[in-house]
Amino acid sequence: MTDLVVDGRRITRDGPAYVVAEIGHNHQGDIEKAKQLIRAARECGVDAVKLQKRDNRTLYTRELYESPYDNEHSFGATYGEHREALELSAADWLELREFSREEGVTLFGTVFDEASADLLAELDLPAFKIASADLVNTPLLRHVAALGKPVFLSTGGGTLTDVERAVETILPLNERLCVLQCTAAYPCEVDELNLRVIETYRNRFPDLVVGLSDHQSGITMAVVGYLLGARVIEKHFTLNHAWKGSDHAFSLMPEGLRRLVRDLQRVPTALGDGTKQQLEREARPLEKMGKKLVAARDLPAGHVVGPGDIVARSPADGGLPPYELDVLLGRALVRPLAAEQDVAVTDFEPASSPVGAREA
Repeated sequence: MTDLVVDGRRITRDGPAYVVAEIGHNHQGDIEKAKQLIRAARECGVDAVKLQKRDNRTLYTRELYESPYDNEHSFGATYGEHREALELSAADWLELREFSREEGVTLFGTVFDEASADLLAELDLPAFKIASADLVNTPLLRHVAALGKPVFLSTGGGTLTDVERAVETILPLNERLCVLQCTAAYPCEVDELNLRVIETYRNRFPDLVVGLSDHQSGITMAVVGYLLGARVIEKHFTLNHAWKGSDHAFSLMPEGLRRLVRDLQRVPTALGDGTKQQLEREARPLEKMGKKLVAARDLPAGHVVGPGDIVARSPADGGLPPYELDVLLGRALVRPLAAEQDVAVTDFEPASSPVGAREA
């Protein structure tokens, strides 16, 4: 089994969740806004923040780069201008690397091309993310794997064959790999999450850490993903749902991200050890709400107890538990009982099967 160590943090198949706030391009190309997002994510308790890096001139065909891009989320007249407006420079990345280190949160990036991977490697960022769209891009997978940093592989839109091919491409070069279940829809609907793929990945890749890149707008499904075995949880993050850009509407705000981190941290404790036993804190409410056996009315000595003579009443502060009633029926009292008096074993003539001899 290969544990994944990212920036000194060890991620295991059965350990606590490693939470990544996906900032992406929600900074809108503004380094100060990026810093605000990084600090806010750190304050929410995440382990890492992630941005995206593209070399737009080499990434797109000229036709796409120069195509008109006129919509409510556009930052330029053409798609190329739009993408360039969102891009951070090498100097920006360096500044954000230092800022993140000062903040005490790990920064890494999704790389969409070899030039971007090389840049982030030169800046000594501690890990890479491969986007779902590049699951089948084996040349890029090989290039990134060979850089020797941990790799988070998103698998949205792929088949198991695609995922196996990608894993088999990366592992001979780099064993530091995490496979992320993902649905490449923005946002993703609940019926599109297919969270059981997490179990499929854990079974198919027993030596790898498995995670979830969750594009659904809430936090509950990410917690379910953790319960199914995802140990890396990635969620999109913003400071304002109304900001320009298509990702903001389904991204978590700080309060949502804070609650997600809190809930993921609580899960291991809440799962317990699987042993069913009474807790100390349960004793008082169980005494108040529980029941004991008492006489239903005044009963004389020698009376043979029948149905309705002995009843269960609260509180359960002594006497016999109700499950002993059946072995009392048909037995004679050796002393009188007053109405609502606790019933004890010594109140009855001996029987061949003593009261209290059976387990609850």
